[in-house]
Amino acid sequence: MYAYLVRRLLQFAVVLLLGSIAVWAFVFALPGDPATVLLGPDASDAELAATRARLGLDESVAGQYLTWLGHALSGDLGTSFHSDQSVVDVLRERVPATAQLAVMGMVLTLAIAVPAGVVVALRPRSVLGRAFQAYLTGGLAIPAFWLGLLLIIVLAVQSRLLPATSDYVPFWEDAGQALRHTILPAIALAVPSSAVLARFVATSLGEIMTRDYIRTARAKGLPERSVIRGHALRNAALPTVTVVGMQLGGFVGGAVAIEAVFNYPGLGRLLYTAIGERDYVVVQGGVLFVVAAFLCLNLIVDVLYAYLDPRIRLL
Repeated sequence: MYAYLVRRLLQFAVVLLLGSIAVWAFVFALPGDPATVLLGPDASDAELAATRARLGLDESVAGQYLTWLGHALSGDLGTSFHSDQSVVDVLRERVPATAQLAVMGMVLTLAIAVPAGVVVALRPRSVLGRAFQAYLTGGLAIPAFWLGLLLIIVLAVQSRLLPATSDYVPFWEDAGQALRHTILPAIALAVPSSAVLARFVATSLGEIMTRDYIRTARAKGLPERSVIRGHALRNAALPTVTVVGMQLGGFVGGAVAIEAVFNYPGLGRLLYTAIGERDYVVVQGGVLFVVAAFLCLNLIVDVLYAYLDPRIRLL
């Protein structure tokens, strides 16, 4: 287990370094000049040159990247071009909101996907099984942002049950208000994800139910419920854990559209706004954080997977 963990940590470091290069190169390639955006079109050439020098934009490409990487390794992601606020402080304000939304979205995803996948795998021709199959098809076909707009129209504008825009209320301060402001974007995130996860659960469980050890357990006279709980679901959980980890990472980085739709003050809306304002430092820091969070979640999933299935440690 120790050797496996060391190998995964080395892979984590290499992928994170490559990810930092990709993030920096992508942001560097974006059109637009931050100095022009900051000073406006009427700025003189001397003012633009002074601003570029102040922001470090007059250095070579490699020099800018190495300077940025060195500061990032020391915990300094720079200062926002527009607000003059530290990027680390900006992320510290926004990340908890996105984390709360991602956790709530994942709880809803699991609450829907696990029973739906089990019913589809074990009772595909029952009324409930057919209903879940229709849900899975619809969930895969509906884009999350479009579902979010529908939820706003039906539950906020017409029914006035929930707010159309969502504020961040920490769950530990006021659970009721936190749920009220986060439930709609969480549903918009959970429906497509639960459809994907339920299909994995159904496919994995259906395959396992045909294995020899399942027939052996039944031949020994075990009740069907014990066979499913004690043998089938436990083994079906292995591939599901991987998908859950990837989806949770996707929630952290992929909530840009949902947070923009609901005006939710999280990391996604921060990046959306920063891209429009050409605030490259915030974009680089935010995307690098998303990449690191995604890699950390995948590392945790890999370690958990190796713990559940010791054969993985030999790969």
